Amino acid sequence: MKKIIAMLLALVMALSLVACGGGNDAPATTAPAANNNNDTPATEGATVEDVSLKVWAPGDEMEITRQMVDAFAAAHPEYNLNVEILDLGIDQCDKVLRNDPDAGADVFQLPSGGIPAMIEEGLILPITVDVEAVKSLYGEGALASCIAYNEELGMDLLYAIPFSPNTWFIYYNTDMFTAEEVKSLDTMLAKDLGEGIQNFSCDITNSWYIEAFFYGAGCNLYGEYGNNPDECDWNSDKGLAAVEYMINMVNNPNYLEEADSISFNMLKEGKLGAVCSGTWSYPDLYAALGDKLGACALPTAEIGGETCQLQNFADYKTWAVKSNTKHPIAAQQLAAWLANEESQLLRYNEAGPAPTVLSLLDAPEVSANVSVVAIIDQTNYSVPQPSIPKINDYWTPATALGEGIVNGTITMDNAQAELDKLVGNITGDLLG
Repeated sequence: MKKIIAMLLALVMALSLVACGGGNDAPATTAPAANNNNDTPATEGATVEDVSLKVWAPGDEMEITRQMVDAFAAAHPEYNLNVEILDLGIDQCDKVLRNDPDAGADVFQLPSGGIPAMIEEGLILPITVDVEAVKSLYGEGALASCIAYNEELGMDLLYAIPFSPNTWFIYYNTDMFTAEEVKSLDTMLAKDLGEGIQNFSCDITNSWYIEAFFYGAGCNLYGEYGNNPDECDWNSDKGLAAVEYMINMVNNPNYLEEADSISFNMLKEGKLGAVCSGTWSYPDLYAALGDKLGACALPTAEIGGETCQLQNFADYKTWAVKSNTKHPIAAQQLAAWLANEESQLLRYNEAGPAPTVLSLLDAPEVSANVSVVAIIDQTNYSVPQPSIPKINDYWTPATALGEGIVNGTITMDNAQAELDKLVGNITGDLLG
């Protein structure tokens, strides 16, 4: 199956070169090279190709997807385009495509964490049409979540196009901390904010948050690239230093462990300086704090005697193309269009999700939202969440570690043993 996909991919790449004007001695009869906005007009007199595509989009995005598809059609007169848009959530697309690839959508949404499995099953087509121009729009973190090594071709390929990030960062009260102070967690924890006010809150009993301290200390989960189920060095000296930092942090009276939204209520009431969360918390926090609400990427922390940048998991919503589409060039161009600057700005203005196109940081309507600026900045310090099946063995043991640190049953006296057990559990060599 992989060899068949590799042969198809080679053919598509060859067609892509034709589509991008591979020669100078004849006009292109398929799609022309797209610029950063994928809106290059067709060569006058070029053949018009009949193209029928199917797109899956969530129900609440059907109308905006139609607007983007119509704009694509207007920018590509070389296609007599018929696009059917069907309602299917991003969490269902890969499952439905597996059941019947032939009937599946040509272009669909996919969490970046699902890309490796789709590659392994031969269900996803790499983006090869004008790929360098496409990649130039996005930051390294966003691209890293969508790039994988293709063994048959011996090169890294872009397998999807990121259009919105999902990770967490810090909200803070600008009356309590300056933009400089929130760059250091130790500075934040040390500041005297006054009687009855705590400084910083996180949820290290949540395994989607605790990893920031281990990654910050220089540890890896499932190897350097998150794809080796047998590798985890959280029980190393660096991992032990991360645990020591968290133990000291939870014992600091200026720290508040998040539980049942207590930290968010305290931030809104002026009784907390900063809290960790994502863009989903912005409307509620902004309604309470207004322009006093600040947001920023995760800070540094002094872990094991070194200044370490805290780093967390990040995942992305992406647009992808199925491997057996009948119109690989047009499908890739449409996927690129749905994630380009024009479409992301339209999506942001209509629905509010954070964009991934770097230039949109300068758009007034985007830069006015501190949470969007913060999440885009945070992706520069985030690690693509491991997407191998073994990640399912990570969540519960990591939660138990955080709970032990918070409730005091894990101390520096038994931390090494607890980390050894943790690593055994998440790599599969269960130690109980």
